[in-house]
This record gives sequence, structure tokens and C-alpha cells, in this order.
Amino acid sequence: MLYKKHVFICTNQRPEGSRISCGEEHGLMLVAEFKKLIKNKNLNTEIRAQRTGCMETCELGPSVVVYPEGVFYGKVQMSDVAEIVNEHLENNRIVERLQLTEGDFCQLPWKKC
Repeated sequence: MLYKKHVFICTNQRPEGSRISCGEEHGLMLVAEFKKLIKNKNLNTEIRAQRTGCMETCELGPSVVVYPEGVFYGKVQMSDVAEIVNEHLENNRIVERLQLTEGDFCQLPWKKC
């Protein structure tokens, strides 16, 4: 495996009047902050952060997913990035207050639960 962990941050944007989209709030700023903190901690050879298109969790966003665990985080704010990097990326502890659950996913308009 090339990276131990891979962080995808939604930066998707839609035309005005369309369904809400994660990237509209501060997607690119989140990407930059993840990259900066990962590099500052010298984790950039083990962990990759990058922007991605829609992950279909728009109503729960801004959305971030960490692989290989497949942990989705929702409503991620700039102030949450350091906690995700410190807890999840460095110490393998999921940030439970931000983790999206099956119950959260059931709120999505396309999800059948």
C-alpha cells in the first residue's frame, strides 16, 4: 500500500439553487489545512490528503472520509482538522463526535433505511 491512510475532503460545488454541496462552505480551505498539518507533523509520506468530488453525503457536510477505515466525518469545520489529524491520523482514535453513523446516513434523501 502506498499510503497508510488516505483522507478525502469533499470540494464539490453545484450551481446556485441546486442541492446543497459540501465544498461550498470551505472545502478547499479544509484540504489546505489537512495538507499543512500532515506535512508539519512529517506524516506526508504515510498519509495523503486530497480533494474529491461528491461523496453523496452533502446534507451532512462538509464531509471527510478516512481510508482504509472508511470512517466518514460530517459537519467538519476548520477548527476540527487538528483534532482529526492528532486523534485519527496519528493515534488511530476515531473522533466520535464528528463520525457519521448509519442513523446519520438515513437522513440523506436518497438513502433507504
